[in-house]
Amino acid sequence: MASASEQLAQNLSFGTFGKAKELQKRLLFTVMILIVYRIGTFIPVPGVDMTAYAEIFKVGGEAGGGAGLLTRMNMFAGGAVERMAIFALNVMPYITASIIMTLMKGSIPTLVALDKDGEQGRKQINQYTRYLTVFLAAFQAFGIARLLESQGFVYNPGAFFEATAVITLVGGTMFLMWMGEQITARGIGNGVSLIILAGIVAELPKAIFQVFNLNEIGSLSGGLMVIILVMGLALIGLIVFVERAQRRLLVQYPKRQVAGGKMFGGDSSFLPLKLNAAGVIPPIFASSILLLPATAGTFIAEDSPGWVRAILSQTGYGSPTYLVMYAVLVIFFCFFYVPYVFKPEDTADNLRKHGGFLPGIRPGARTAEYLKYVLNRLTFIGAIYVAFVVVLPEFAIAQTGGKIPPSVAMLIGGMSLLIVVSVTLDTVAQVQSHLVAHQYEGLIKKSRMGRRRKK
Repeated sequence: MASASEQLAQNLSFGTFGKAKELQKRLLFTVMILIVYRIGTFIPVPGVDMTAYAEIFKVGGEAGGGAGLLTRMNMFAGGAVERMAIFALNVMPYITASIIMTLMKGSIPTLVALDKDGEQGRKQINQYTRYLTVFLAAFQAFGIARLLESQGFVYNPGAFFEATAVITLVGGTMFLMWMGEQITARGIGNGVSLIILAGIVAELPKAIFQVFNLNEIGSLSGGLMVIILVMGLALIGLIVFVERAQRRLLVQYPKRQVAGGKMFGGDSSFLPLKLNAAGVIPPIFASSILLLPATAGTFIAEDSPGWVRAILSQTGYGSPTYLVMYAVLVIFFCFFYVPYVFKPEDTADNLRKHGGFLPGIRPGARTAEYLKYVLNRLTFIGAIYVAFVVVLPEFAIAQTGGKIPPSVAMLIGGMSLLIVVSVTLDTVAQVQSHLVAHQYEGLIKKSRMGRRRKK
């Protein structure tokens, strides 16, 4: 039998949405923030020769190596990298800082204590994350400024341009971080995820148009174009199926007798465990680790020793070694990150405190061991699925000899679709929860009015 919330969800309609004024305000606020973000992706960093800089994406934008990193960064930034806009760094420094702080929360005693200190401790950790974001963004912005100078893409190189670029790019990242937090607090969905989603969706029509354009000029055969589109649709179906998949563990609560001899309790519920609990964090972290050294190597390859050039050629973007390392790192970070998302010990302790137990499993340590057992097997399946989804477009590029441009493969398959589908499902779920809550409020008001009339 469907639950009360599921029954209400089945009755949702546009009429219900029209009455939910609070939800409409949240959606409007979210849309306005995303419009501001899109405007910012067209404001260039001062002092950059955009005519010369654009040649990177015309000449080397479809190549591997460093261009592969530029293509991926441009995808997440909604084209801001291609235009060297103030939002070129996007929210990636904030995501990296959040990942680092999440990993440190399980190993540094001070952060462990803050994490257990409730809301005040979490606010302090968030503040540390912002400080780390500023440091990472400044480091990356300075590297970008020096790189632009070395490639001759700057009108007046020097300390003034470097300071201007660092301040502009760091300011853009911090402004995006603030907008993401505002969406989370006053809008709908996770703000940072929606900003990344908006960037990917903005570049998606361009990638689709590029597929048809390559087909018209004969660079891409009709059969290969159909394979690309079918692969994209198949991946969407696979991602939707797996992201909604859950392993539900039955949780029972014993009956208890209260004053007057009445019996309460005896209910049962489910503990849902997601098949992909790590989300998109592992592929983002793995690609950052692999592509940053490879990109740095492309700029020192000419003056580097022979053995360095040999290593770079073997581990370069799109090589078999790169693909294997990418898949292995994704699987590793899935196992490494999931315990920080779902903690079996804390879950077992909460069940014990509330009197819940898993049938046939003793509360406490045995329950935690069983949860670890189930979680490890779910994580293995989820890790294989994530590795397959993100490596598939890279493998397609390598097998077709570069006929599929990286910009097309990244936008129609792999990590981009994983982010788009996951964030969309989460946002739709939040919209539905707001509508269900609005219906509950309406039912409560009607019941109160009925009671007053009876009196």
